Amino acid sequence: MPPSNLPIIDISPFLPHTSSTILQKQHCAKKLADACQNTGFFYLTDHGIPTCQTDEILNLARQFFHQASDDEKADIARQDAGVDAGDGGRGWQRMGDNVTEGRRDWHEAVDFYPEVTAEGPPYKPLMGPNKWPRTPHALRKTYEIYVEKMLELGTATVRAMGFALDPENEDVFVDQTRNSFWVMRMIGYPRLPESTLQDGVSCGAHTDYGCVTLLLADETKGALQVQAKDGSWITADPVPGAYVVNIGDMVERWTNGLWKSTRHRVVHKGDGYRVSVPFFFEPDLETRVKPLESCIEITGKQELYGEVIYGDHLLGKVLGNFYGGGGGQTNQDPRQPSVAL
Repeated sequence: MPPSNLPIIDISPFLPHTSSTILQKQHCAKKLADACQNTGFFYLTDHGIPTCQTDEILNLARQFFHQASDDEKADIARQDAGVDAGDGGRGWQRMGDNVTEGRRDWHEAVDFYPEVTAEGPPYKPLMGPNKWPRTPHALRKTYEIYVEKMLELGTATVRAMGFALDPENEDVFVDQTRNSFWVMRMIGYPRLPESTLQDGVSCGAHTDYGCVTLLLADETKGALQVQAKDGSWITADPVPGAYVVNIGDMVERWTNGLWKSTRHRVVHKGDGYRVSVPFFFEPDLETRVKPLESCIEITGKQELYGEVIYGDHLLGKVLGNFYGGGGGQTNQDPRQPSVAL
């Protein structure tokens, strides 16, 4: 399988507390617009997060997967909303709990969301507390600090995207993500079993259903695969010091298809245990997402996507991950609005 030649983009002109010229911002925005329109995937460098911090994030995740006991993992297992302290999304997922396109994925994971103030238990969907691992002890504090850094980077990325569409309205996406209902996952991928090496998947082909995904992954090569426009698959191997970034279905909807979310999958056939920590920088729950007028004009003056409320869209997708319908990560045409739950 051929390696990717995904564009590498220096995001520093849009980081907070940095001095940058208009020419630097224009150069960054041009590369970003080309990447969003042509591949939907790119590498993000000069993001201001030191390697020592990202190494620690990956190491702590690996320690959890390898050192936490089965009982410890079970104590923080994801539970359906209304069951004990479950809210349908947060917590540890066993191998095979996640479903993509009707097939069980071969990985384990822990999902975190913003902390919310809600009465319970029982909790409504996605309105419960995070289930933090006890092992390793430093994980929670380290990850909470990291979330703040990722919110800054997510904001810088969508500001650059807004600038790329209209330099006079660079906050068009920032305004819809000021209270981002982000998702952060720790994911552990063992090598696929020998019996499934021919056609097995660690995470099935899907597009991401939100705004922007910022992927931190270990050095494992050949696992993350991106679908090219001709339908072939290319590998998106880690680049030292860079995040692998892709746009999600909400950006496709906002841009009326000018920028499309790209299908990708994980197929880990190599040696070792792959660890990744993707951070999904998402809209506010109450955000109404529909095509921007400027993008309707650019794409043929016809609105191709209906309006969705992001929170409703999210619920439909997350719950579909665990009930076998594959609604969380699918082939679904993002032009079709989700059913509110």
